[in-house]
Amino acid sequence: MTAIFKREFKAFFATPVGYIVLAAFYLFSGYYFTLIYTMGSPEVQNIIMTLSTVIVFVTPLLTMRLMSDDRRMKTDQALLTAPVSLYSIVLGKFLAALAVYALGFAPTIIFEFIVLTMVEVNVLSYLYALLGAILLGAALIAIGMFISSLTESSVVSAILTFVINILIIYASSLGSMIDIGWVATVIEKIAFITAFENFGSTVFSIPDVFYFLSITAAFLFLSVRSLEKRRWA
Repeated sequence: MTAIFKREFKAFFATPVGYIVLAAFYLFSGYYFTLIYTMGSPEVQNIIMTLSTVIVFVTPLLTMRLMSDDRRMKTDQALLTAPVSLYSIVLGKFLAALAVYALGFAPTIIFEFIVLTMVEVNVLSYLYALLGAILLGAALIAIGMFISSLTESSVVSAILTFVINILIIYASSLGSMIDIGWVATVIEKIAFITAFENFGSTVFSIPDVFYFLSITAAFLFLSVRSLEKRRWA
């Protein structure tokens, strides 16, 4: 798994993908920090919460080639016949994408230290929001990785992942258009943005953590099954 992780992590920076993802995160987080700094707000966690739109766009870039490129270039045959478990392959690729994603939030640590030098802040609120962002990203990366395993085209994978991201993150907005009360309630509850916004509060919610972890585990499992199907095919 370690070898696969290193290979995939380096691959992100052998192409413009890794730099584009980090540039998008750093540009918008710097812009949002400038806004809250000029307004005198010490709540860096608000920056993390406003990056949800950026997350929707960057996760398809991270996952579009994770599986599809191997399938298109036929290098998956070497992986599938190598003395390594399918779980190691999937986890290695997943953790590489998650590591690049997590690096996007590195500036917020600097922002928090800057604010700490001036006023007293609740660091736990910042850490809780950061945890929420990582869990949201993990779930979206797992979903995108599964989609990537279904097609040879990285472009198709990126487009499908982006569309699904929009639907599952902003499902609550769609739910508000439905007149059937219980359906709208269910849709609002399963919307990723609803669970993510809860991390912006100061109350630790185990169900929200478990929700994202469950989604992540489920789609990683589906990715393994997708690889297993190709191995026996």
